[in-house]
Amino acid sequence: MSARIELFLPCAAGVEPFLAEEVESLAGRPVAAARGGVALPADAALAMRLNLESRLAQRVLWRVAQARYRGEDDLYALARTVRWGDWITPRQTLRVDTTARNAPLKSLNFAALRIKDAVCDTMRESAGARPDVDTRDPDLSLVLHLDGERAALYVDTSGVPLFKRGWRAAQAGDAPLKETLAAALLAAAGWRGRAEDGVLLDPCSGSGTIAIEAAQMACGRAPGMDRRFAFERLTPFRDHAGAWREMVAAARARAHPSAVPIFAGDVSFRMTDFAQRHAEQAGVAAAIQFKAGDMLQRPPPAERGTMVLNPPYGERLAPKGRGTAPRPAREQVQGAPDMRSFFAALAAHWKRHYAGWTAWILSPDMKLPAHMRLKETRRVPLWNGPIECRLFRFDLVTGSMRGAADAGQPQDTAPSGG
Repeated sequence: MSARIELFLPCAAGVEPFLAEEVESLAGRPVAAARGGVALPADAALAMRLNLESRLAQRVLWRVAQARYRGEDDLYALARTVRWGDWITPRQTLRVDTTARNAPLKSLNFAALRIKDAVCDTMRESAGARPDVDTRDPDLSLVLHLDGERAALYVDTSGVPLFKRGWRAAQAGDAPLKETLAAALLAAAGWRGRAEDGVLLDPCSGSGTIAIEAAQMACGRAPGMDRRFAFERLTPFRDHAGAWREMVAAARARAHPSAVPIFAGDVSFRMTDFAQRHAEQAGVAAAIQFKAGDMLQRPPPAERGTMVLNPPYGERLAPKGRGTAPRPAREQVQGAPDMRSFFAALAAHWKRHYAGWTAWILSPDMKLPAHMRLKETRRVPLWNGPIECRLFRFDLVTGSMRGAADAGQPQDTAPSGG
């Protein structure tokens, strides 16, 4: 098998330029962002390192075949070009997933079935037996991507998606922010955990994702340090087992105490307790100061700093002591009659007490700056799963900033720093 391989690292929409910057740093050479991720030539060692170190990629995919296609038989022929015995033995298992954009096929499930048939037929001919299918924990996870004309077949070297760092409890509240998107928020804000980046605050931390991701950055902890990867069970990586152990050991050795203060909390004592336990499981409890409290009453923990937050809608913005039963639409939310009034009150609180701070807010509401009566200085398009959002930057000063809005709305940007 050739030492030179082609990798593709998918990411959430809008994260591509930040992922390209990260991969450039890890690979030590320029790479270009593509639609939906980053592609680059690599070798097995770099594939392992990207799994261990990338905070922004969803997976690390190794492309094993690609070609034009017209139907399912072409996909079967494509998969037959790969020597699958170089990847697994007949005693191991596989799974095939399919993604598509403008594909002409009637059934993606049937396309996946044809890939599975090709793998099994190839191995039966070469080894006298075929692997079984395991949809939950396969040894070999394949990803077939189809566009209108071309098919690409990848081996997923990650297995479990990379946003699963290994520290989150099974029950952590509703719809927690993915770790990879939390890292993207910090990348967009230009906050990297260095002393010169200053204090970080998430005043509605939920299960703690942003604060924990920030603390792991500040402590030099590799995001994949405490989990396993699919490549560890694949034949091409067996000769690299010693190098992998050394890579992980080096990552553990470089972890250090944070040089920058990180503060977080939530109006819900339950969620703040979740976040505290998650920080302990992630090994960064000493780097974060958690305190439950109302955002509209929380004083700044320092004269200047950066806030990064993903404000929720629902229970976590309810006044302390409320139950989980559905609330009337106009019931108070942290001292405000509705969400629009809440954000107006939050902006007023910030202008009174947080002058000199920079706030970054992820929101699907494109009119959020108008609701807050603040002028954003940057907006970054990002997708939270299927939800189109903007990451708004506000440079906070005392008093109203609406006068600055006369210059017009800033354009959507994807900056490399804050």
